[in-house]
Amino acid sequence: MPLYLGLMSGTSVDGVDAVLARFEPGFEIIATHSTPISAELKQRILDMATGKGESIDKLGVLDKDLADLFAEAANNLIEANPIPRSEIAAIGSHGQTLRHRPSLGFTLQSGDPSRIAEQTSIKTIADFRRRDLAAGGQGAPLVPAFHRALFQKSGTDRVIINIGGMANLTSLPGDTEQMVIGFDTGPGNVLLDEWISLQQSKAYDQDGAWGASGMVNSELLERLLDEPFFQLPPPKSTGRELFSMDWLSIHLNNISPIGAEDVQATLAEFTAISICHAVASLGMSSPELYICGGGARNLHLMQRIARHAPGSNVQSTATLGLDPDWVEAAAFAWLAWRTDSALSGNLPAVTGAAGERILGAIYPA
Repeated sequence: MPLYLGLMSGTSVDGVDAVLARFEPGFEIIATHSTPISAELKQRILDMATGKGESIDKLGVLDKDLADLFAEAANNLIEANPIPRSEIAAIGSHGQTLRHRPSLGFTLQSGDPSRIAEQTSIKTIADFRRRDLAAGGQGAPLVPAFHRALFQKSGTDRVIINIGGMANLTSLPGDTEQMVIGFDTGPGNVLLDEWISLQQSKAYDQDGAWGASGMVNSELLERLLDEPFFQLPPPKSTGRELFSMDWLSIHLNNISPIGAEDVQATLAEFTAISICHAVASLGMSSPELYICGGGARNLHLMQRIARHAPGSNVQSTATLGLDPDWVEAAAFAWLAWRTDSALSGNLPAVTGAAGERILGAIYPA
């Protein structure tokens, strides 16, 4: 059966994950590979995403350079494994989100899919989010449909929590006749990563050790949790447009100075509580919680989530057979398969779209 290759670079901007998978007759991961993003390119992405590097020329060059990186990531996976290109039906490329403004009716993912198709000689499917937006949806999150297909289990309430730069959840009721719900819960790793980068020039907090060394500041925590986004009902999605270092700085400037490690501890607690409040809003009784994304490697964050979700078994999606590092890239391989098969890829109850839609645009090899 044909194979599909998914490419994903999230709001953490730490690398491009590539997953090769098949979906018929059943789901199987064939190969995985991660290609790092250079510090120079990451800075250009962040400058563009935060409005510090905006110009049409810079946007166009970034679109080209990101496409070259995505093509390199796909080629790296293929060349590292004995897989004929002829067996790969399509590449599903999420692109790099530079701006997500569903309230204004647009979302912007960069990484020219024409260049990916040209450099890989493989049909490329991209631009998954905008059809959902055109149908009145948020365009995000899209992975809940994949979560439902792969992880739902009759008789067992489950919640899949993806902690990338932002965090989102998918409720998977044990009663499979009930509606699947999903939405962004708020920041995941984005503030944690940016704060340790600012203070210690590190890309992330290894195992959450620095955060674990600090003390939670209750005044800062209360201010962060008072953000109106958390009171919005789903469907809802968010990004760096809201949860940024500028946003954090406003709150830090309104409290007495605290230690840098205490800020990190408070940010970890903030992420854990905002996620667990979102889980509680689902009304499930002690659902199983499965974590994926980079946050699954933050042991301190995992412990804080478990602390704020008493009665729920908190594990990574590895327990369900899929390494937490590869869930999102696998989801975009799945979305490419759905589009290639003329099947819908969104869940209207999650995004708020008017109905199910075939997502993405196809760029022939």
